[in-house]
Amino acid sequence: MGTRITVAGLVILRQRPGTANGVIFITLEDEDGVVNIIVWRKLYETYRRAIISGRLLSITGRIQRDNGVIHVIAETIQDRSDLLDTLLCS
Repeated sequence: MGTRITVAGLVILRQRPGTANGVIFITLEDEDGVVNIIVWRKLYETYRRAIISGRLLSITGRIQRDNGVIHVIAETIQDRSDLLDTLLCS
C-alpha cells in the first residue's frame, strides 16, 4: 500500500453492500472535492460509533490506487462532528 495520509470532511455517503463481506465504503467531501474511504470489517468494530453517527470525520490511512481509482484504506477514524457547532453562519 501507499503513503499514509490524514483526510477530513463531511460524510456524504456510507455504503455497506451485502456483497462486500462487511466492508464499509465512506465518501467524504471538503471544499476541494471528495475522497473515497474503505473500512475493513475489523476496523469497523473498533470505530463503529464514529462510522455510524459521525457527520465530520478525520481519517488516517494509506493511499491505494486500483485501476485508476484512488481510495484511502482507513487505519484510524475520529469523529470531529463537535467542530461543526463552532462554525458561524452569516
